[in-house]
Amino acid sequence: MTEHNARHGVIIHPTAIVDPQAQIGAGARIWHWTQVREGVVIGPESIIGKGCYLDAGVQIGSRVKLQSNISVFHGVTIEDGVFVGPHVCFTNDKAPRAINPDGSLKGAADWTVSSTLIRYGASLGANATIVCGVSVGRFAMVAAGAVVTRDVPDYGLVLGNPARLVGYVCPCGQRLPGGPTPTPEARACPACGRATTVGGAVAN
Repeated sequence: MTEHNARHGVIIHPTAIVDPQAQIGAGARIWHWTQVREGVVIGPESIIGKGCYLDAGVQIGSRVKLQSNISVFHGVTIEDGVFVGPHVCFTNDKAPRAINPDGSLKGAADWTVSSTLIRYGASLGANATIVCGVSVGRFAMVAAGAVVTRDVPDYGLVLGNPARLVGYVCPCGQRLPGGPTPTPEARACPACGRATTVGGAVAN
């Protein structure tokens, strides 16, 4: 059974915990055993899968798909149309410790959040790890299991540990011909025929 908000078309499974201070867009769906904390914004028509955790203040755009068992921590922003595969891992602290040098338990004032931005239309493959402080570009694709430690350009295809740029993908999701290029150039998609300009500096 699911709980329906008829006014906005929102579906929240009864096992999910959604803070009253969260903002849920029209037509969004939040599934089993998911927790949505205070200050979270979820855009219209987004789908939050089973067993997810959305930390305080996280921003999720519209028509985003978060698959199962994903933790999105404070400091992460996910723009519209992003796909996040199952078990993707986000981080938000570049120097994590449980305790201070004197042995006292770290509190909120004892660490610094490093922000992460996942741009419009990007896709993150299953079990990818996104180390904090990076930007993943528009319609970029991160391969399953990749560990992203630096910015990914628009349409970039990255894989491995640490993730490296091996080429580019079309907005339709298919790989474009050729490898990385330092200068912008248009490439035609062999699947849909769309011409996409790739290469050059990483967008920030």
